Amino acid sequence: MAQRVFIRVVGFSDVERHALNSMFRLSEDRETVYCLWESDAPTPPGLALMDGQSYEAGVELSLPSNGQLKFIWIGSRAPGNAWRSFERPISWPDVVHAMDDLFAPPLDVEIDLDGADTLPPPLDETPRKRALIASADRNERLYMRAKLSLADLTQADDAETCAQALELARDNDYAVALVDLALPDMPCWTFLKALGSGHRPIPHVIGTKTGASLGERLRARWAGLDDLFDKPPNPARLHELLQKV
Repeated sequence: MAQRVFIRVVGFSDVERHALNSMFRLSEDRETVYCLWESDAPTPPGLALMDGQSYEAGVELSLPSNGQLKFIWIGSRAPGNAWRSFERPISWPDVVHAMDDLFAPPLDVEIDLDGADTLPPPLDETPRKRALIASADRNERLYMRAKLSLADLTQADDAETCAQALELARDNDYAVALVDLALPDMPCWTFLKALGSGHRPIPHVIGTKTGASLGERLRARWAGLDDLFDKPPNPARLHELLQKV
């Protein structure tokens, strides 16, 4: 059963409110659903989003009744008691990721210590340094290969279609996949689901798409992508992600 979390929203422009409403609507298909808190809500808010540029945020912070409410501060000069803070321009997928850190249910893992033969085999601690690049654009594949090399990921396989990428993923262990979500032979969300449901899961997946909307970026985050970049991807942010592989 989905967990429903009410979020109090204080301040923000009409455009930012529209983005928030889109985020609330898109979360309806998830195990953790975020809803706008209003005075007639069945439960108190679990978190507040505070617009640091608004007069209302200062008033809310001064109310004793809000002393125990965790809040995310949007803007500069965040108060010391802010649970998280983000500067403008706002990256809503990063805000959602922070909310998931607080509310997403932990994995329920049980191990039967009475039956030694049921224990999982020891994990292979050898670092996996192979990468998969999926793009129909040769120049993009060369660009991604160069960025991988700068992060000491020098072994990479290329795929020009979703079908080729899935075949490679079935036969190889990859530490990271760099995929163009505009590959023509399969809907991108179907491709990502197939890529993540194989017998050799890829721990890091980074996507690219020209003109990705806010809804697509949120859906990509919830689909398990580390990030969804516009083209060409931000080199500093891409390098930061590849360094974590």
